[in-house]
Amino acid sequence: MADVTLTGVTKKFGDFTAVDDLSMVVGDGTFTVLVGPSGCGKTTTLRMVAGLEEASDGTIAIGERTVNRVPPKDRDIAMVFQNYALYPHMDVFGNMAFGLKLRKRPKAEIRERVTRVAELLGIEGKLRSKPRELSGGQRQRVAVGRAIVRNPQVFLFDEPLSNLDAKLRVQMRTELEQLHQRLKTTTIYVTHDQVEAMTLGDRIAVMKDGVVQQYASPKTTYDHPANAFVAGFIGSPAMNFLPVQALDEGDRIGIYGEGYEVSVPRSDSLAALPENVLLGIRPEDFEGPVTGRGDSIPATVVVTEQLGHSLLVYADIGSTRVVASLDAHCQVDIGSTIGLYASPDRLHLFDESSGRALLSRDA
Repeated sequence: MADVTLTGVTKKFGDFTAVDDLSMVVGDGTFTVLVGPSGCGKTTTLRMVAGLEEASDGTIAIGERTVNRVPPKDRDIAMVFQNYALYPHMDVFGNMAFGLKLRKRPKAEIRERVTRVAELLGIEGKLRSKPRELSGGQRQRVAVGRAIVRNPQVFLFDEPLSNLDAKLRVQMRTELEQLHQRLKTTTIYVTHDQVEAMTLGDRIAVMKDGVVQQYASPKTTYDHPANAFVAGFIGSPAMNFLPVQALDEGDRIGIYGEGYEVSVPRSDSLAALPENVLLGIRPEDFEGPVTGRGDSIPATVVVTEQLGHSLLVYADIGSTRVVASLDAHCQVDIGSTIGLYASPDRLHLFDESSGRALLSRDA
């Protein structure tokens, strides 16, 4: 196992910059997730670590070795692709053993390692089956098994669950997490699914336009987003953003919106409030309906969605549409105006122009 260190890594395709001056350290034995929308540079970053793309600038190190000029086969990494990339003419044993045969490992060692990993993944009864005879989940296990038998320093996963149905994705997420707990191999995992990022990663790097917006633990990223993009991308349903006026009132910041007033504790890190401010509130941080509170926010109900475990209420606060995730048993009527409340320590403020978070609380 080893650290993976990227320092000032840039990748350009002609005039287009896919990854821009990326620096990060993936710690030895940790599970790091690169997450972001399509085209943000996450897969390009993974392919540069693998050696499938050459960095235009910067250095990539695995352990103490800089690998920019090292061929993929000599980097001691194993990659699991989105489409699994199994050889259709080979059975499961042949697919899993292929990399070891290329390295001319002894036949007895190959058989022992493939059998052991197949048992670990629950596919020991499928070793003589061809890929076309397997389910999607079984193919995914074979692809993972092919990576595990090589015992590499680093695992690289490129959206390996995207071709599975929703129920199987949840199951395979759990299995991947359990595998990492047992193997403790340094892992970099790419996904566009923020739920996968939050549940799998020790740390997650949220990317946009080739730039890492925040690199932190899932909890820190969720509770203390570095900017409005991270706040809106991490969390489902997404964070609500309301344009407000914010005034520094000593130990408090007064927030004045359309038809409501609230306040938050002042942060010592706050310098000056910009002219245009966004108030951020996560749907699950709303409480309601509430009555008799001066710090509640009036909202006109537009539509509701009953999810069983919660009730999603889509409502208008002034001219802004928001969604609140409320108790499943609460009663709200379409067209009615209800009071919504969010605790001051769960409110976020962002500079509307730059997106920068204005409140810095202890993580």
